[in-house]
Amino acid sequence: MNANATAASHPVSPVLADNYNVLSAMYANCNDVIFRRLKIGESTEALLVFIEGLINLELLDQHVIRALQREMTTLDDDNAMLALQATLSISGMAAVGTIEEAALNIGSGQALLFAAGLTQSFSLGLAKWEKRGIEEPSAENVVRGPREGFTETISVNRSMLRRKIRTPALKMIAYRLGRQTQTEVDLVYIEGTANGSLVAEAQERISGIDIDGILESGYVEGLIEDSPFSPFPQMQVTERPDVVAAGLLEGRIAILVDGTPFALIAPVTLFSMLQSPEDYYQRFYIGTLIRWLRYLFFVMTLVLPSLYVSILTFHQEMVPTSLLLSIAKSREDIPFPALVEALLMEVSFEALREAGVRLPKQVGAAVSIVGALVIGQAATSAGLVSAPMVMVVAITGIASFMIPQYSSGIAIRMLRFPIMFLSGMLGLLGLMLGIIVIVVHLCSLRSFGVPYLQPVAPMKGSELKDVLSRPPIWMQRRRPSLTGKPSNPVRQAPNLKPEPPQGNESS
Repeated sequence: MNANATAASHPVSPVLADNYNVLSAMYANCNDVIFRRLKIGESTEALLVFIEGLINLELLDQHVIRALQREMTTLDDDNAMLALQATLSISGMAAVGTIEEAALNIGSGQALLFAAGLTQSFSLGLAKWEKRGIEEPSAENVVRGPREGFTETISVNRSMLRRKIRTPALKMIAYRLGRQTQTEVDLVYIEGTANGSLVAEAQERISGIDIDGILESGYVEGLIEDSPFSPFPQMQVTERPDVVAAGLLEGRIAILVDGTPFALIAPVTLFSMLQSPEDYYQRFYIGTLIRWLRYLFFVMTLVLPSLYVSILTFHQEMVPTSLLLSIAKSREDIPFPALVEALLMEVSFEALREAGVRLPKQVGAAVSIVGALVIGQAATSAGLVSAPMVMVVAITGIASFMIPQYSSGIAIRMLRFPIMFLSGMLGLLGLMLGIIVIVVHLCSLRSFGVPYLQPVAPMKGSELKDVLSRPPIWMQRRRPSLTGKPSNPVRQAPNLKPEPPQGNESS
């Protein structure tokens, strides 16, 4: 499916020179586009057009050119496709009726065959280009689970999903997005599992994209999400095929984009963004404990610096006397108020974190750790910040690493600063005001029509067990109701709880 309809199309001409003139004008100043003239049999003039570096030249020479010159006598419109299929030992072949469609196939790495007297050309599936091998995902470290990640080649990514979900109900709808790039984008879902209204909504949003180029899945995400001005992501980004497969089995949809290893999953909720796939690979006690720990540090990431600033500035009576005296002693030479002190440390920490991400892996981690230690120690020794503030910022930074989704962590790191300003100006009242604003925004946020705080708001008691804890696999019998009633709500047979073996009674 092509989302960008061509305004005018030029049919393939039976005169070979006309086709050559049009294509050579289109590919003027393109020295990698090859026009190879040949004869089919003894009399039929033909033309092969391809891009050097995008096709397999060995297959072209052995299975196309040699066969056309030696094994075929002639071609005509009535039996051209059948004759080519019987002669050429290549599997991918399609008839192309317009010059524009021929150019699209050439740019996709196909060889186009034009023959004199024919009103159609033929796309030969000989695409071959350099691609990265399957490796462990670098942005999502694996504790337990498959150690394979998506690549930049969409055909490889499709095959990885097919290997995990082998049912023919796994559907992939293809789009071509970008007037210049013509990037292949796939909408993936499981028929009978994903809600029909969700699939229709996704199709409508993707089909409405009209832009000159799509270079990464972030382009698609920014063009189809519900609230582009919200700091919270409304689609999950992952480069792990098992995460995409798990989302599809829950009735979600996925979007694959050629040229990037990052796939999109929708719809999502705040609680699904705080879950990790390892939660379901470990024993449920461990998964539940880690999930509670993640919720705790999620709250600490957002409010801990602001809470420290508000209490130290306006509510010193809430601190025990001995602790207050210790903090006051450490701050007696500090020239800045607590708010400025917190902002100074937080900005420095964020800068170090970004520097560690952008630098090469060999030096990035060392710069982050050494930089934090050196700057923290130097700032404390110089009397610019107090030791308790360094501890608060360090704990906050560690807590932010507990959030499994990078985009969600970025949102919380952004929101920490306005809440810090409110706490520095209004104390605990400002802190509560900031939290209320965030909660109200989350209650109004939607991801493909699904409330962002579901199943807490609106309350769905039957689905809370997978939010407050990680239930055993045999208890996860029903799928989450993402957009109304699921098409296939039951995931497993009843009574799958493992029973302990019965001991043999001795006579």
